[in-house]
Amino acid sequence: MGEEQFGVRHVIGAPIATTRLSEQAIVCIPPRSAKFTLAEWKLSNDMRSRNTEDQQQLADRVLRESERIREETGERAAIMKATSDRRIEERIGDIEFNKNELQVQRKEICLELESLGVYKTRLQDCLASLQSNALTICRKCLMLRDGRIGIDLVVDEVEHALQQEITTILGGQSLLKRALEQLNEQMRRLRSTRYLLDRDLQYKQAAIDLDKGSLSLKPTDLCLSVYEGYANLDPANISADEYNAYSGKNIQLAAREVTSARPIRVFIDVLLKQVIDDLWGAYNKCNHEFNERIEDTKRAKAKLEDMHRDTTQKIADMTNNILQLQKALSDKEGNTALAHTRLGRRAQRIGAELVRDPPGQSLYYECEMLRHSTEQLQQMLHEANASLRYLLQTQIQLEEDINVKMNTLKIDEVDCMTLRTTMDYHAY
Repeated sequence: MGEEQFGVRHVIGAPIATTRLSEQAIVCIPPRSAKFTLAEWKLSNDMRSRNTEDQQQLADRVLRESERIREETGERAAIMKATSDRRIEERIGDIEFNKNELQVQRKEICLELESLGVYKTRLQDCLASLQSNALTICRKCLMLRDGRIGIDLVVDEVEHALQQEITTILGGQSLLKRALEQLNEQMRRLRSTRYLLDRDLQYKQAAIDLDKGSLSLKPTDLCLSVYEGYANLDPANISADEYNAYSGKNIQLAAREVTSARPIRVFIDVLLKQVIDDLWGAYNKCNHEFNERIEDTKRAKAKLEDMHRDTTQKIADMTNNILQLQKALSDKEGNTALAHTRLGRRAQRIGAELVRDPPGQSLYYECEMLRHSTEQLQQMLHEANASLRYLLQTQIQLEEDINVKMNTLKIDEVDCMTLRTTMDYHAY
């Protein structure tokens, strides 16, 4: 009893303590719990039953709420997925609509570029023709007309008309070059707009492909993954209004550029017609002046030929006249020698026979008359020779003038007019 009281028990096989109680360590033993009453026991059982029932009821509510939440979240997820699918489809439809509008504008731009390319070719062909054909021919005509000689090297209406035609050609070239620069600038702007449209179409097609790919995904696909990053999963920073404004701006820009290009084609048509009409006017005026000048030269040449023919006839007549005068002088020499011989013989009379009788007076008068006649014939022969020299000089001058006119006619009628027949102006 004493050993049990002090916590010493004899266990089989354990050594028996031989030390005293004062030498053993103090062992702390917890106090025994207090006993409960029957009312407390019943109360505890009732509370446990009620707690159990409460937990079961709570579990039932949790189960029902979980089922409701599962159904609600499933339905919400299905609704959200359907909503997202519908909005993606609507978005695809909107993008395709904008894409179709951009494609329509791009097609119009391409057609307008083709039309402007044709007009550019027309302008370039017209400029090349004016430079290599019309301007070259006009300048060559001026150079050929510098080959005129003598008095025909004159600044006439033909030269003024050629200078005016060259001025018209240069003015037309200046207008066409300015129109070509405007056309090139418009084509550059159209190409720039087409580049912007192509880039926008590329972006829209990529967005359509991505949205269609997203639309074809299912919750059971194996390629799905959950994003666990920290960055924003939706990096879009452009609002719908800004997007619509951007797309509308591109469409309006394309429409504006196409609208701006059409008046240029009309302007080029009008400009080409005006330039060609002006060139034809200058061409016809120059040809008219050429024809007038050729006719004047032909008339002057015909008149010179008539004068040359008359001068040749006069030369022949004068030559015949000189021969006749020389013959007359020869005849007068015989008569003068006869009269002088008779007077010499009568001067040999002697005595009273050396008298001034009528035969002597007649012979004296005859000698004087023959001397006077000889002087007249010599004077006329001198004048005839001088006139013949002048006629010969005139004939030479006429021949030179005729040659000058022939050279002028060759230059104007043959060389220049033949060259000008190759000139051609059309609207290209």
